[in-house]
Order: sequence, then structure tokens, then C-alpha cells
Amino acid sequence: MIKRLFLALLLSLSPLLLTQSAYAEEMAVASQGEPVNINKADVQTLAGSLVGVGLARAEEIVRYREAYGPFYSVDDLLEVRGIGRSTLDKNRDRITLE
Repeated sequence: MIKRLFLALLLSLSPLLLTQSAYAEEMAVASQGEPVNINKADVQTLAGSLVGVGLARAEEIVRYREAYGPFYSVDDLLEVRGIGRSTLDKNRDRITLE
């Protein structure tokens, strides 16, 4: 009985543990490397350099930049579909505009 309860508890916590582990890994990746210029970087560079930004979001960044011109502030990324405050905050130190 106790083993079943323990197993049930462990299984219910596993998504939380995996999420925390993935977050820690993302933050470790974010702390490495050179900043990426969001006004010049291509889709692959953006996707490979920014935490939580895959190819689809990187394409949206490039699409937005081509439609509206360069980003004047890092906060301008919030206008891009799929980029929220959390993603921006994880990458703020990884982004340059020059």
C-alpha cells in the first residue's frame, strides 16, 4: 500500500521535476555564448542562440523584422507572435541590437 502511494506521488511529481530540470538546462545554455543581433541574425542563428526559440519563433522574428524594420529595443520582441515576457526575460542578456 505504501509502495503504491509512493509510486503515485513520484509519478505525479515527475512532470514538475522534468520541467525544473529542463529550465535549469535552458538557463545554462543561455549563460553561454555570444549575444545574438536580432536585427541581423538568420533563422538558424536565432533558433540556436535563444532559449525557448525554435525555428517557428525564429521565423516569426525574421518575418516581423522584414515587415516592420529593425528592432529598436529588446522589448520590441514582445510584438512578435509567440514571444512572451518569459521568453524575453530568459534571453534579455543574450540579445544585442547592434
